[in-house]
Amino acid sequence: MKGIAMNDPKLNKFIVFYQIPASVMSDWAKTDPNTRKSAEEKMKAEWQKWMSDHAKLVTVTEACGKTKRIAAGGISDTKNDICLYSFIKAESHEAAAKAFENHPHLQIPQSSIEVMAVRAM
Repeated sequence: MKGIAMNDPKLNKFIVFYQIPASVMSDWAKTDPNTRKSAEEKMKAEWQKWMSDHAKLVTVTEACGKTKRIAAGGISDTKNDICLYSFIKAESHEAAAKAFENHPHLQIPQSSIEVMAVRAM
């Protein structure tokens, strides 16, 4: 992705979902605080390096919070596996997905990353 201008009209837009099962997050919260802190600092450094290396790809990354489900029957609290999302621009869906093959997020047990094309309505 190096050398690609983010305002290039030939680039396609994608949304990226970083997912971790709720059970994994719950188990992680029970981990010894010193062990957790060390692992989180290592992960943070690796994320920062990945983000720096892919700065021309990523337009925004933000954390997700509590979730509400809206259905014909009403509104309710719910949970899903999405913990973060990014908007990115890439030449193709394949190129976008390939950029995440060795992402630090994938070190988390049972984690995954999904890359979905975004189209104008």
